[in-house]
Amino acid sequence: MVDAGLGVWKLMRGVRQLELHRLILALIIFCLLSMAFLAYYVSNSPKIKEAPPLPFSDCGGGGGGMSPGASTGAAGGGPGVQRAPLFLPPRQGRLRQVKAVDNSRTEPVVLVFVESIYSQLGQEIIAILESSRFRYRTEIAPGKGDMPTLTEHNRGRYTLIIYENVLKYVNLDAWNRDLLDKYCAEYGVGVIGFFKANENSLLSAQLKGFPVFLHSHLGLRDYRINPSAPLLYITKPNQVEQGPLPGDDWTIFQSNHSTYEPVLLASTKSSEALAHFGPSTLRALHATVVQDLGLHDGIQRVLFGNNLNYWLHKLVFVDAIAYLTGKRLCLTLDRHILVDVDDIFVGKEGTRMKVSDVEALLSTQNKLRALVPNFTFNLGFSGKFYHTGTDEEDRGDDMLLQHRKDFWWFPHMWSHMQPHLFHNVSVLAEQMRLNKVFAQDHGIPTDMGYAVAPHHSGVYPVHSQLYEAWKSVWDIKVTSTEEYPHLRPARYRRGFIHNGIQVLPRQTCGLFTHTIFYNEYPGGSKELDKSIRGGELFLTVLLNPISIFMTHLSNYGNDRLGLYTFESLVKFVQCWTNLRLQTLPPIQLAEKYFQIFPEERDPLWQNPCHDKRHKDIWSKEKTCDRLPKFLIIGPQKTGTTALHSFLSLHPAVTSSFPSPVTFEEIQFFSGSNYDNGIDWYMDFFPFPSNVSTDFMFEKSANYFDTDVAPKRAAALLPRAKILAVLISPSDRAYSWYQHQRAHQDPAALNNSFHAVVTASPSAPRDLLALQRRCLNPGTYATHLERWLQHYQPSQLHVVDGALLRSNPALVMDGIQRFLGVTPLFNYTQALTYDDSKGFWCQRVEGGRAKCLGKSKGRKYPEMSSESRSFLAEYYREHNMELLRLLNRLGQPLPSWLRHELQNSSWS
Repeated sequence: MVDAGLGVWKLMRGVRQLELHRLILALIIFCLLSMAFLAYYVSNSPKIKEAPPLPFSDCGGGGGGMSPGASTGAAGGGPGVQRAPLFLPPRQGRLRQVKAVDNSRTEPVVLVFVESIYSQLGQEIIAILESSRFRYRTEIAPGKGDMPTLTEHNRGRYTLIIYENVLKYVNLDAWNRDLLDKYCAEYGVGVIGFFKANENSLLSAQLKGFPVFLHSHLGLRDYRINPSAPLLYITKPNQVEQGPLPGDDWTIFQSNHSTYEPVLLASTKSSEALAHFGPSTLRALHATVVQDLGLHDGIQRVLFGNNLNYWLHKLVFVDAIAYLTGKRLCLTLDRHILVDVDDIFVGKEGTRMKVSDVEALLSTQNKLRALVPNFTFNLGFSGKFYHTGTDEEDRGDDMLLQHRKDFWWFPHMWSHMQPHLFHNVSVLAEQMRLNKVFAQDHGIPTDMGYAVAPHHSGVYPVHSQLYEAWKSVWDIKVTSTEEYPHLRPARYRRGFIHNGIQVLPRQTCGLFTHTIFYNEYPGGSKELDKSIRGGELFLTVLLNPISIFMTHLSNYGNDRLGLYTFESLVKFVQCWTNLRLQTLPPIQLAEKYFQIFPEERDPLWQNPCHDKRHKDIWSKEKTCDRLPKFLIIGPQKTGTTALHSFLSLHPAVTSSFPSPVTFEEIQFFSGSNYDNGIDWYMDFFPFPSNVSTDFMFEKSANYFDTDVAPKRAAALLPRAKILAVLISPSDRAYSWYQHQRAHQDPAALNNSFHAVVTASPSAPRDLLALQRRCLNPGTYATHLERWLQHYQPSQLHVVDGALLRSNPALVMDGIQRFLGVTPLFNYTQALTYDDSKGFWCQRVEGGRAKCLGKSKGRKYPEMSSESRSFLAEYYREHNMELLRLLNRLGQPLPSWLRHELQNSSWS
């Protein structure tokens, strides 16, 4: 009985232990499943949304990112209170003595003296000049030595002088200082100078030669603008930038002379800093930027007691440039902004707009319209993704469409695909039609004439299929991109027109698809606020008359950074500047842009393979290997066609395909064919069988003397080698005249050659046109110098055209070595002289000659001695310039040039 009870007890204990093990196992499984569920929920659920940051308050308010309910008023006044001016009324009697700036006898070019090509301040000065599209020239500041040439033909070469280090200006040797001051006084040229204290700077010193003292190594606070400063134009003077200024290396200017007017002033941080000034030092205002009115020596200047790191200095610097150049280097006060909201209906759950976000969008748009006339958010949509968010986000989609007439709209691609991936225009157009049908079904306007490609694909580098599809489906007239000519630096972005579509530069504003939370902004929220308050975003508006900003749908959900950014920006701009902000629809904006910058209408095609971003958004079916490795640039009637035919015999050299219009010449860089784009150009070349050994080339003889050809060629083919064939310019002129007679040119048929080359400026237009084509290409040195502005001397080879005619094998050997083509081709065996033609031709089977067509090698009467004498005198100095150029380049003199110079010297 006892044994039985013991057995039962053991059995029960075993069961209980088994149940305990199972319970523990169940608890472990439950914990693991809970952790997995929690991880999934945390990673996939939208974050708990804090209250979006409030935009900056009205003028006089505090910074951004304040929590709701925080005070934004300045000391001594509530929010929006306008401060009274901080200075006494201007001394009008003194300011009336200041002469108006008149530098009309100067070229609109700024001369910038920098410490080195790498100095930070020098680069910042140049960045502002480039952003403003002002022409400039940099020089390393001479302590001693020659000043650059300041005048030419009784005109000043520079309208403004800027010294990165003003001490290099005041410490110039007496000769150069006197030279520069006389130039500035005579031509009305002003000077801007910067003084940045360093460890070697004295605490106090007089600026050499000027009635002004400098006190350095100071900590300052509470920056103010003097409303009496005459240079103020964009800058609005009624604000105080409260708080300490960054750093303790500020310099202030002190003077009792009436020529100095403070521009920016601040208080010292501590009373000990300038204790020797008296007990009121802390309360006193000290000038950190002063304007020299020219009452001391007749030269107006602006001096900065620091560099351009502080944003207010950049603003005043722009005003100083405008004032000292008599507003010749100056934009108007009008600024046009357009805010694009890309990716409407696109985006993963948790990043899209909800009903409350759309309500905030409408509310902010109405507030901004009170500050910026006509302000309207411009919404870009991809219809395929409509109603693909959460239920709450889908209701946000519906509310956008409910208020569709309150916004402007533009199309992306239906499925948000990159257009450069479509190689068939019809397929690309069908994708666009799907988006258009969606727009029509939902009442979205389809007549804005503006579109943006996802990721800027196909806009630049140009994908011709995109432009064709845009025009056929949407009748697009305007687009924008951040990629032309390159993404960075942003100040180089420009517009252009291609295939009837106007392409405007697009600006980034620090808001991307992933920047959706204020406190998680890259680098911290202070980086965004810094960009708005005088940083990159502010400078974009300041330095560009027209700015199209790229934002995204996700920037208007969650923390609504898009609304925060632009409301803050507009208020900041209007607090600190006199700029007049306004908005225009894209088509009107494009018209205004190209009115302001007409020189940008024509594009400059770059090589897509030299920019990784460009290569990434360029069709994979296209390759830069189809671009030529060298060019024969002319000039016309010098033997370029013969050279073309000789090179084509080489097994490793391939010529471009013939043109149905211009035969063996493409004439891409010299005329309207350039507007067709590089896709059109590359179609003239085959795919090389071996990229490293195959040499493709093209010959267009009018490249030589076409002004725009060198710049265009170097942009697309910066590593190409250049061949120019030169003969006697007199013989070239006569050959062109005979060529035109053979082509029935009335001016050539009705006038003798002598009458053509000696025609007076009052001669008939067609006669003068023929004269120019006869004479101008023969000024060889002038045209070669233009090519050498864009190509290195090592890339240029001058071919002796006379020697090419008499001994082509010798010339071709030299060309092969210059090009680096292998193997060396034996032209002695490949060519034979044709007595009937009078020149060398290709040797074919049986030793027969295969020559160029009837139009080549045409025989005509000898040039008259009278005409030859006239041309010898006409080209005498031009030939001397060519001699000097070739000697400088280390290239041998052509035989005809030696002959003509000897005859000229003898006569």
